[in-house]
Amino acid sequence: MAGTNRSRDAEAPIVGPAIILVEPQLGENIGTAARAMLNCGLAELRLVRPRDGWPNAKAVAAASGADAVIESARLFDSTAAAIADLNRVYATTARHRGMIKAVVTPHRAATEMRAAAARGERFGVLFGPERTGLINDDIPLADTILQVPLNPAYSSLNLAQAVLIVAYEWFQAGGAAPARELVTNETRPATKAELLNFFAHLEQELDDCGFLRHTDKRPSMVRNIRNLFQRADLTEQELRTLHGIIKELAHERTKRRRRPASST
Repeated sequence: MAGTNRSRDAEAPIVGPAIILVEPQLGENIGTAARAMLNCGLAELRLVRPRDGWPNAKAVAAASGADAVIESARLFDSTAAAIADLNRVYATTARHRGMIKAVVTPHRAATEMRAAAARGERFGVLFGPERTGLINDDIPLADTILQVPLNPAYSSLNLAQAVLIVAYEWFQAGGAAPARELVTNETRPATKAELLNFFAHLEQELDDCGFLRHTDKRPSMVRNIRNLFQRADLTEQELRTLHGIIKELAHERTKRRRRPASST
């Protein structure tokens, strides 16, 4: 999905988890993982014995502009070396390994990592080779297993998907974006005074046309109509449009009333 806006300032890289790819097989997968990282403001990529060597032109091409992540990637000879400076490590796996170890979701891991960041600690997430995942000897090097809750009958993810899920949860845990936002462009949300003025206009015309003619039902009908428009999060421009629609409908109704009956 296209989404790069070069007119906007880039988010400063967050001091977040180091993404550690252990024996990644394809340069393309390293590139797409780097792209997923930069989507969520992460910049620290560590590579342990990439199969096709490093640097890798296919990784650059697949990164689709996440060059800073690719260029700053660090190369290690072993998983132990790649995590040596970290205080906390999560190991991603979809399989039960017969080990007594805490298992967390990406959401929980993100919350824990944010707390660790606040304490000044460093942390990272291990991802295994595309075909097999992390080997059993890598799991004890981590403090916690990170497992994505998916369809138990089919929980296979490609490398970039797995990285994106973890990185996205980290990014969201920072509260960077509102959960819901009304984009008003050139207008603004309507004030309550404007909305009440619209209600008065609408209800007057509904009275005039006879829609609210049943006195006993009128209060509940008015409440229902008002609630309908309250839910719409109307803007000032939309209210002006609605005023115009009501005015035009009333004008046409008046014209029809004044029209002489056709003679037979």
